[in-house]
Amino acid sequence: MPPSPFRAFVGVLTTGAPAAILLAMAGPALSAAAAQANPAQAALLDLEARIEYGYFTEDGRTLQGLATTPTGDDAKDGMKSYYAGLAGYRLTLVDSARDKIQARSAAEECVASLDRALKATPAAVPAESMALQSACLLQLSELSGLRAPFAASKSKSQMRKALRLAPRNPRVLLLDAIVAFERAPNGAESERALGKLKKAIGALESERQEVVHTPAWGLADAYTYLGRVYLEKGDAVRARDALERALLAAPEFQQARRMMTRITSG
Repeated sequence: MPPSPFRAFVGVLTTGAPAAILLAMAGPALSAAAAQANPAQAALLDLEARIEYGYFTEDGRTLQGLATTPTGDDAKDGMKSYYAGLAGYRLTLVDSARDKIQARSAAEECVASLDRALKATPAAVPAESMALQSACLLQLSELSGLRAPFAASKSKSQMRKALRLAPRNPRVLLLDAIVAFERAPNGAESERALGKLKKAIGALESERQEVVHTPAWGLADAYTYLGRVYLEKGDAVRARDALERALLAAPEFQQARRMMTRITSG
């Protein structure tokens, strides 16, 4: 089943053009589907699309601007804090291979923003915020030896809470799988992590058929991570299939493109 018109609209937003212009270009059917979201939700979808495009294209400057922990009145908006946390997480992943100090700072911003998201009334997507904070804490533990014991312990605690609160949430399942892979040495634990990743992909694919959902990120990440796992296993055929699916969801995803080049170049 193809994705709904509104899900397509979210993908189109990643071109970076203003939402109003994209809607006008998309035609009446897509505009009608997008109209099902209220203005606040449409604004969040636009924000998410800008974060994701910055991540896919590895635009650290854009992500840095979006990752600043909200202050003042914005700090009371749990969803703004959640998305600042998401931008911080994305920036950590982009910077980790370039500048460890900046990556650590981004991880710290991510943790702080998600603390605000969880303290907001009402809390912003609490299970997803906990899972995302768990992933940021794991990054922080790897980037900063002095804080490693605290960060690693809290990372595990937050993920356990997230899974108890929302055991079927697609992004909770995805982040749990990613964290499990980062912690798993090899062997049986790695296979269990692979099972978690496949379960997350199933949940994300099911969610993709829904008309409107916020947050909505994760599908391209999941397939790219699956491609990475298969590459490490030496299974180029399955890796290529996973990466093709990732690039179908996010054609601009530079990490997936690099991995695909490794396969096609032999």
